Amino acid sequence: MYIFIVCPIIAFALAQGTKILLKSFKRKLTWHDIFAYSDMPSGHTAVVVALVTILALKRGIASPEFAVAFVFMAITITDAIGLRNYLGQHGKTLNILVKDLKEDEFLDNHYPKLLEKIGHTPLQVLIGGMVGAVTSLIGYLIMR
Repeated sequence: MYIFIVCPIIAFALAQGTKILLKSFKRKLTWHDIFAYSDMPSGHTAVVVALVTILALKRGIASPEFAVAFVFMAITITDAIGLRNYLGQHGKTLNILVKDLKEDEFLDNHYPKLLEKIGHTPLQVLIGGMVGAVTSLIGYLIMR
């Protein structure tokens, strides 16, 4: 029964660990990097794909649990690619507008710099999905 929570947690840890490792080659890491929203691979996608995969393997694709998880996965992946990239564009635009305004203490205190990279590319989502699927497949084979 624990496999339904263990596989997604392991998939998330693997995806985030890979993300942190890849970032460590580029620059010094911060605590923020542990739960970063963007970059390779998508941790959110790894979690939902791991859940859907283990449910498909253990309960079957005709189960109501699989259906609910599949819908949740579709929403999460659509959000990761579409909506969050759109929000990142808004953040970039607002950062430019605030910077163009006459700088004073009011702006510095009331308009913090917004995140500009909070979404994923389709490749980042694909790799995250592969991490999730493989994690659950291995978990299924071990726990059979």
